Amino acid sequence: MSGNPYGVREVLQEATRRLAEAGLEGPRMEARRLLRWATGCDAASLLTRDELTGPELSRMQDGLARRCARVPLALIEGEAEFWTLTLRVSAATLIPRGDSETVIDTLLALRPVRSAPFAFLDLGTGTGCLLLAALSEYRNATGVGLDLSPEAAALARENARLNELDDRASFVAGNWFAPLEGRFDIVLSNPPYIRIADMDDLMPEVRDHEPHRALVAGEDGLDAYREILSGAGRFLAAGGLLVFEIGIGQEDDLVLLAAGAGFVCVAMRRDLGGIVRALAFERKI
Repeated sequence: MSGNPYGVREVLQEATRRLAEAGLEGPRMEARRLLRWATGCDAASLLTRDELTGPELSRMQDGLARRCARVPLALIEGEAEFWTLTLRVSAATLIPRGDSETVIDTLLALRPVRSAPFAFLDLGTGTGCLLLAALSEYRNATGVGLDLSPEAAALARENARLNELDDRASFVAGNWFAPLEGRFDIVLSNPPYIRIADMDDLMPEVRDHEPHRALVAGEDGLDAYREILSGAGRFLAAGGLLVFEIGIGQEDDLVLLAAGAGFVCVAMRRDLGGIVRALAFERKI
């Protein structure tokens, strides 16, 4: 590194260059985020800084090396934004994505009464993002989040506490419906939906650093939906709603699968990229 190795401008320029060489899009933006993470400063505070301290520079170099190795930026930072929440993330869960907010948009459109005391169930909860976002909108609702991974369930509990929703949310580890009792008004799920054959085509951030059990769902990507649909009828209350996140082009197959399990599609919603990303179902009358 030429110039002052501790200088904020020099560090930012070097980081931008290395990130660009690693093939990352938006390298300057990512360099700025890494610099804010390394220093603990916001963007405005960084403008007043001329140099990094030794520990800050070491932290920046470590984060930069990890990002150039395609470790997701959210895993380096340790958190991600979802809906109106800030959530802790770890290698035990998928990183919350903006596409998944389409599930919450769909829910709000179909169940607009925010004071309703709904009982929610979030299957494959991960960080707890869907359940916690729903509870943040429905102030009298309660919910249960379930994940196969005990580490994910523990992380979701921490996120509930950090967002002051732990009095209305509980999280358990288990395989789909196995540890559950009772009925729920609304079931949400962002289950695995990637085909085995498509794994090699995923971005390295996803393929190499996020849990495969939360990504892959058999030869056609629909295995998790089959399992959920086979059991949902026993746990969904009368008039209840089932809302899925889906993969690209899966809507027609999933509508057929759901119909065979006694469900009718009542809404289909696109994400900001124009892709059908959420489907909502109710039981056939």
